[in-house]
Amino acid sequence: MMLMPRRNDFDLWDDFFGDPFFSTKPVVKNMKTDIIEKDNAYEVNIDLPGFDKKDLKISVEDGYLTVTAKKEESNEEKKDGSYIRRERYSGECSRTFYVGEEYEAEDIKASFKNGILSLDIHKKDDKKEIPEKKYIEIDD
Repeated sequence: MMLMPRRNDFDLWDDFFGDPFFSTKPVVKNMKTDIIEKDNAYEVNIDLPGFDKKDLKISVEDGYLTVTAKKEESNEEKKDGSYIRRERYSGECSRTFYVGEEYEAEDIKASFKNGILSLDIHKKDDKKEIPEKKYIEIDD
């Protein structure tokens, strides 16, 4: 009695090493982000484990805040062996947030500690005066 249909293309090793865990393709790095609204500022915390401060670039242009992290692959050769598997991330990733056109680089403070990039974005005074609604009179 057979409980499972037989697969002619079944190969235990191909299925085992075909799992994404064993993939040799680089993993796309996703910047996990928390945004906290405070009374007078926004606090943005971005997880960037494995990156150094020198690997990060932060820019503000046309109202968009962009955080880019770039890590070059080490080309150093091992003296006593060669890699069988490499899972450490190398490459570039970025994340963009719309903050508003009134923000400049001076309005944002950044710090990097223990793999977490913290950005403090002070709120701008949004109390623009709204013009009074004017009505047009209709002639007879």
